[in-house]
Amino acid sequence: MTLLCLAVLATALIGLRGLASQYNVDRIVRVTLKTIHMLKNDQIPDVLPAQGIAGLQVIRPDGSVESSSVLLQGKPRMAFFQPPDTTVRQDMVHCDSDLWPDQCMVIVAIRVYSPDGDYLIYAADPVVPWYVDPRVDLLLFLGAGVIVTVTTFGTYVLVGKALRPVDAISEELATITGSELDHRVPVPKNHDEIRRLAETANATLDRLEEAVEQQRRFASDASHDLRSPLTAMRAEVESALLDVETADWEQTGEAILGSIDRLQALVDDLLQIARLDSGAPGRMDPVDLGQLAATELDRRRRRVRVIRELQPGVIIMGDRLRLARVLTNLLDNAERHANSVVIVKVYEEALCGVLEVIDDGAGVPRDKWEHVFQRFTRLDAARSRDAGGTGLGLAIARQICEGHGGTLAIEDSVKGARFVLRIPVSR
Repeated sequence: MTLLCLAVLATALIGLRGLASQYNVDRIVRVTLKTIHMLKNDQIPDVLPAQGIAGLQVIRPDGSVESSSVLLQGKPRMAFFQPPDTTVRQDMVHCDSDLWPDQCMVIVAIRVYSPDGDYLIYAADPVVPWYVDPRVDLLLFLGAGVIVTVTTFGTYVLVGKALRPVDAISEELATITGSELDHRVPVPKNHDEIRRLAETANATLDRLEEAVEQQRRFASDASHDLRSPLTAMRAEVESALLDVETADWEQTGEAILGSIDRLQALVDDLLQIARLDSGAPGRMDPVDLGQLAATELDRRRRRVRVIRELQPGVIIMGDRLRLARVLTNLLDNAERHANSVVIVKVYEEALCGVLEVIDDGAGVPRDKWEHVFQRFTRLDAARSRDAGGTGLGLAIARQICEGHGGTLAIEDSVKGARFVLRIPVSR
């Protein structure tokens, strides 16, 4: 508002100075017109009446001064310029002249025609200063000061009232800690930006609380799953130590190795989850999905019969190692729950490379289709996690697929579970 008022003051002063300058010139012209009237009537006195201006002179056709105002008596003519032939009047500004040193004067020259020659009448008055008049300036600055003061006070009151909800939001946010994420900031009644800010903050807190709770569950489940093989190994060793001479150390060693394998698999999965959560990018190379599936199937030991329906030439862009991990996890899951056969299909559909892994087991209830992709998921009945799984395989597989811009979901099947992966093909 201060800057705006200064701009308005500057504009007003420029406009006022223009008006005042024009008024001053008009006033000088009116004095010269009265002098012309006296000249035409041969009534020019030796001392011309100043009529409120600084100087007035009448110049004869021969260039001599016929009459002057009182302040110019006995002094030379104030100017030598003449109006052009096409007009009878000309205005000029002279500064630092002999008659008015250190001052700028507006001089109006008017030609008066006569049979004996042309007379010249010069009238002068000081140029209007840039500030026009101190009283006008004082009035303008006082008005601007009142406007700025009222605006400042009104802005202080209005902004303070508007930001009061922000203070309440800040105070509430300051009380939220990692163990007290159930707090929410107050939502103002007015439907404005502050209300949207509060609603956004509450939505963020909802997501944060959900993420922290999920992290806590993950840590609890991971601790439990890590403790299980350790407990089994400890039990085997303690049982063998109770009777060292008769203990079957070979059987004990095999049992411990089984627990170690399970512990290693769990640690590997946890490391893979950590890498995926960190957002570390993988290599993006052209991958033939059918060839990748065939390679992984060839290197696996078969627990059940595997039927292959692999279409060649389905090329996608991705990280070969991570995509192989997806296929391995899906096959491990299918073989654990299959009764006798697993079907693996690769084909192209709707500009996507599609990989299907189908088992003939008990299947997954429809209301659990999304639940099985959560970390450390435990389902009851036939699909419940057995000793061979870590509870992280499907979660890792989906996260890798989403990192490749694809999807992994369970879809309808005649029997068993049908996991379908879709990733855009490379063109």
